[in-house]
Amino acid sequence: MTKSFKKRSALFRFLDKTFFHDFILPTRKLIVLVLIGAAGMLIAAPFDAIMPVFWSFNALLLVLSAIDLLLLPKRSSWKIRRTLPEQADVRSTFEVSLELESLGLERSIMHVELVDHMPYTFQLESSQLSGSIAGKSITFGYTVTATERGRYIFENVVLRYFGGMGLWKKQVLLNSQNTIEIYPDLSQVRGVLNAVQDVLILEGHRVFKKQRSGSEFHYIRDYVQGDDVRLINWKASARSTKLMTNLFQPEKGKIVTIVLDCGRQMAIELEGQVKLDRTLEAALTLAAVALKQGDQVALIAYSNKVKVYVPAGKGLPHLQVLTKAVYDLSTDFVESSTQIAFTHILRFLKKRSLVVLFSDMESYLYNQEMLPYVQRLRRSHQALLLSLQDPLIHQWARVRAEDSRQAYKMSMAHKFTTDRYAYVNEMAGRGIPVMDVPADQLTLSAVNAYLDLKASDRL
Repeated sequence: MTKSFKKRSALFRFLDKTFFHDFILPTRKLIVLVLIGAAGMLIAAPFDAIMPVFWSFNALLLVLSAIDLLLLPKRSSWKIRRTLPEQADVRSTFEVSLELESLGLERSIMHVELVDHMPYTFQLESSQLSGSIAGKSITFGYTVTATERGRYIFENVVLRYFGGMGLWKKQVLLNSQNTIEIYPDLSQVRGVLNAVQDVLILEGHRVFKKQRSGSEFHYIRDYVQGDDVRLINWKASARSTKLMTNLFQPEKGKIVTIVLDCGRQMAIELEGQVKLDRTLEAALTLAAVALKQGDQVALIAYSNKVKVYVPAGKGLPHLQVLTKAVYDLSTDFVESSTQIAFTHILRFLKKRSLVVLFSDMESYLYNQEMLPYVQRLRRSHQALLLSLQDPLIHQWARVRAEDSRQAYKMSMAHKFTTDRYAYVNEMAGRGIPVMDVPADQLTLSAVNAYLDLKASDRL
């Protein structure tokens, strides 16, 4: 770096600080006084007294402005402290507070205005960021909503303050860096964690955790009509003088591997959310259900490479590990490679597992190399492929064709729909379940499929 460049850089930094960060600007009172002076000069024009009025009035304003600026506190006397939660759910509202502290204002009153530099994906809901400070500190607050997942940084706060004669405002840029993590919508996950033992409610539907045949003893209960007589516990029946039956449940400790596609197809917006956000919320809900059932959960996210890998773990604390690993997951503008994800599973996952793939039907249809890998995976694992239906295709398939353009759209929509159904039936014939479901039924379908497989001891 040359010496001249350093000089220019220092000059540019000074100009940037002076004119964009720390500067002064007139208040409404000063503007009104200037207008009054202009009116006075117009009145003095017929008497040839414009110049005396001009110089005297402007000299008075100059003296008053100098006094006003000298009475204002120095910019270095202000400090700001921002308080906000460490994490929040996407599309949920949370509160941010700003505590403004000043030194040497015990006997004076300052009017202050604050502007917080929020990340651009945040929407301001309500705010109260102006007022008067007469003591050492004052607290302001506002509510904000995050519209996208990820990790965000709140950096600077702009302060404008004026007092005394109220002719000029000073502006200063205050540094206060805070970080917040915006998680996916975890309302369904919290519903799973708060659910009672035998009932689970998802998206308004009640899901019963079926207790079919299993190999692990659960508990003894009263015999009811329809129970298998071979499961009657005769010793317990003799002690209680009534028929008692043994209840078995599927084995715990099975492994559920969640596979998330992060390719370009998952960046398509669907009903106000990109597909990845939809699948991420469903995947975390499925993980919560599996962990609460006593199973282990692993997770892989991929595009043209493995982006995230979380080894299998058990217990509800593992859910926090999974959420932390994928809360800021984003799509890549590349074609996803399912082979990479399945190769990773075959290499590192030796125990039998339920592999749940959240991807896009277009990836299933046109990925010619996917089928051999899925068939190889089924030799030692149970596979389940999930996809989101495109409501636009269904809408075009039902449109009434009034011209050749609409007829072409309708025919293409019918073709895509037929191809999807054909693929689902073809894979079902090969013993590979594929579920192409609407976005609002993805979570429910994934959880029901898992519970059915677990209840029938096919994990």
